[in-house]
Amino acid sequence: MRAERLLSVLMLLRSKGQMTATELAVELEVSERTILRDIEALSLSGVPVYSERGRNGGFALVSGYRTDLSGLTLPEAIALLSGGGRIDSAAAASAKRKLAASLPEMHRGGVAEASQRILVRPEGFVRPPQQLEALAPVQQAVVEGSRVRLRYERRGGGPPNARVLDPIGLIVAGDTWYLVAYSEGVERMYRVSRMSEVVVLDDPAQRESVVDLEEVWQRHRDAFRSSFEPVDVVIDCAATDVEKVSAFAEVLRSVGTGTGVRVDLRFADRNHATRVLWAGYLESMFDIVEPESLREQLHDRIRAVTVGQRIE
Repeated sequence: MRAERLLSVLMLLRSKGQMTATELAVELEVSERTILRDIEALSLSGVPVYSERGRNGGFALVSGYRTDLSGLTLPEAIALLSGGGRIDSAAAASAKRKLAASLPEMHRGGVAEASQRILVRPEGFVRPPQQLEALAPVQQAVVEGSRVRLRYERRGGGPPNARVLDPIGLIVAGDTWYLVAYSEGVERMYRVSRMSEVVVLDDPAQRESVVDLEEVWQRHRDAFRSSFEPVDVVIDCAATDVEKVSAFAEVLRSVGTGTGVRVDLRFADRNHATRVLWAGYLESMFDIVEPESLREQLHDRIRAVTVGQRIE
């Protein structure tokens, strides 16, 4: 809509000070001709916008001009409050423009500079980004209180199952999005990345009017953890390696030994301990003190690798 685009032009000029027609066109994904028409429309409507010619020229607002541009639409507010799901979503971009425009002029430069120096990429160098095409309609259903019909990929593979869910809320833990929803009256958690063919239905979701998502998260997490038998491991390592070996386990105690550090770690279960400690053991990063059975298991793995045997 042109009215929304005119406001976007105004907000960009207010937050960034001066921009060329090319820069505005790229930001708003329109042609330079469209931007020139929008600038003319703003000027005719009384907005004090002027142009600077030359290599460093562009369009700008008269110094001191103020207007209330901070009103966020519901999708924009949700995009900010929930992390936006996709940082590059149109709603998130529009919301950020409005927030930038609403800042006092003395703070805008610092905020703009800071935003250039922070980048969030949850997938890292190796892990591929999660497929979150389902997030937008699921988010819509959560906010509107509507039922959803979707297909859900079961853990371990197999064809996705068709489900009809009553959404309760969305939780993002680490870099993973979960939908908390009722399925035939039973509260469950679903990974958004495993969803496809999401359809928001006209039927209202059958759910309570108030929800404590923190309580829901703690309850589901405790139930998940209780399904494992924790394993405690004692290792000796160099002080410089403590942070590396304890990144994926709970540190119960850490004591200096004169030649290094003895660390007591707690893992979710035996398999978890084996997976985490294996890489460090290959690099001789530490020595396992207890349990002896785990130390022998990793020794056996090393021997198997040395002779080219298959590791079970």
